[in-house]
Amino acid sequence: MSGFKWLAVIIASSLVLVSGYTLSRSTHDAASAKVSSFTSTVAAAPSNGLPSTAATNRYQLDASRSKFIAHALAGGLFWFKGHDHLVAVRDFTGEAVLDPDSVANSSLQITAKAASMEETSSVFTAPQKQIINKELREIVLLPDQYPDIIFKSTRVSGKSTAPGQYDLKITGNLTLHGVTRPVTIPTKVTVTGNDLRAQGEFSISRDDFNVKATSAFHGLVRVRDKVKFEFDIVGRQL
Repeated sequence: MSGFKWLAVIIASSLVLVSGYTLSRSTHDAASAKVSSFTSTVAAAPSNGLPSTAATNRYQLDASRSKFIAHALAGGLFWFKGHDHLVAVRDFTGEAVLDPDSVANSSLQITAKAASMEETSSVFTAPQKQIINKELREIVLLPDQYPDIIFKSTRVSGKSTAPGQYDLKITGNLTLHGVTRPVTIPTKVTVTGNDLRAQGEFSISRDDFNVKATSAFHGLVRVRDKVKFEFDIVGRQL
């Protein structure tokens, strides 16, 4: 074979090798880009494996801007006769989660301090309130033994009735006096700016939670079994 032919073979072989290397390099770079893209996607995904819910909003409850009242119907003798008790929960914390696109993803958790509950009805004098509050602590609520009253939702259902307004039913577990029972709370929710406002009422039976009746002044007041809770709670978006 002439020198020219040998030179042509060498050049052709070199071109094949260079082309093969270039193709291999391009394939490798494309695969690396795909791996990098996949890795970035995985890194950005929520740690719980669920899809991101950017529309979900969290709100911290603010007891100073809220009202939470236990309304107990009373019966007894003397100056307590016929007067209902309005026992306010002064100290509580919690968080509400609202998903405007799917209320089923919403939730509520509240922890109230039993020691913060006190009589607020204007029909009682200051000395009478002292008697009632003393027995609330020593006979009814026993905050040293059961310091927290806790509600944790397990299911939320309902619908939007207008922009920023919702009619919900919040089902969950209420722990009171060391006993946990399921309750369902009908709630109207209004969102205005960064504030969430939840209003509603629900009732429980004292016997279900082994709570004794308020018997202020040595039994002259006998609170009935049913206790109604009324609330107007405000939360600030986190």
